[in-house]
Amino acid sequence: MSYQQTCIDGFPEGKLKSDMEKTFKATRELTSNSLAMVSSLVSFLKNFSFSGTLNRRLLAEEQNSPSLDKDGVPGWMSHEDRRILKGADKDKPKPNVSVAKDGSGDFKTISEALAAMPAKYEGRYVIFVKQGVYDETVTVTKKMANITMYGDGSQKTIVTGNKNFADGVQTFRTATFAVLGDGFLCKFMGFRNTAGPEKHQAVAIRVQADRAIFLNCRFEGYQDTLTALLLSGNHWKTSRNIVTAQGRIDGHETTGIVLQSCRIEPDKDLVPVKNKIRSYLGRPWKEFSRTVIMDSTIGDFIHPDGWLPWQGDFGLKTLYYAEYSNKGGGAQTNARIKWPGYHIIKKEEAMKFTIENFYQGDWISASGSPVHLGL
Repeated sequence: MSYQQTCIDGFPEGKLKSDMEKTFKATRELTSNSLAMVSSLVSFLKNFSFSGTLNRRLLAEEQNSPSLDKDGVPGWMSHEDRRILKGADKDKPKPNVSVAKDGSGDFKTISEALAAMPAKYEGRYVIFVKQGVYDETVTVTKKMANITMYGDGSQKTIVTGNKNFADGVQTFRTATFAVLGDGFLCKFMGFRNTAGPEKHQAVAIRVQADRAIFLNCRFEGYQDTLTALLLSGNHWKTSRNIVTAQGRIDGHETTGIVLQSCRIEPDKDLVPVKNKIRSYLGRPWKEFSRTVIMDSTIGDFIHPDGWLPWQGDFGLKTLYYAEYSNKGGGAQTNARIKWPGYHIIKKEEAMKFTIENFYQGDWISASGSPVHLGL
């Protein structure tokens, strides 16, 4: 459903877009009905006593199974894979190839290094990108699975571009860096789209791969900065700023954006005018938009309303927006909007959106990445 919506949203308003919506109408309805049936069946079966087959197994249980060793790493991984994945945060594994603008590496561009990757490679393929600003559009294709890519620092190794919607490029194609290959692990790199606020959608990084992890990375842009399957990300408008715009189109979809243990702060350029330009935590891009912000610090530049409508009352009854245990000048909820879909939740409800539960976070722990599974 997400891919179909991405395709539809890529067309400008008009007959062609309407025709595409009609083409996908039947398959969307069938998929929606299937999701509804599965959800209803699971809810029904939970009324009966089973031996845990309907529940997500937690990390402690997984560690007692043959699939994970005592360190929480899958047993089928090679010794070298384990060393890379379980390495300390500052570790930089030995690369298969290196990239350097000055010619001191195996390749001068990241794209060249990816193109030279063997078609069939066992284990993780490691690419080291040396310090420099790489002005190129990069795509990690579906065939490029299990890549580890690292740089010299998020403000030293930078991939940049300026493709944008205003210049006639479909939003998802504006990405400076796109990840389609599963198991992508990235450390110490920065990603930019410098098109500017007047160019509208301009993606810095698009991620549509499973099990993608970014550690100590930096994403910079003005609108749709970080795009996950076009479920959208950071927005900057000339008249207002919106941090999130999540795009769930069906109430049974298991997608959503969760910001946990974050700092939501104004950029230095916004600080002098933060009282003139309103900023909000999010707005509903699609009818069932779902965003949760918890255990975070919210700066006082966020408007007391907290959240902004998309258009009229669109999605206000069907969305799910929630806040839990936040602090800071912008975290006060007494003046928040009064939409039916907005909630100030308690701990029991917040637990559903932890990495352990909402994202089934065992795979993140198994990668050796630093992660806190609960609240």
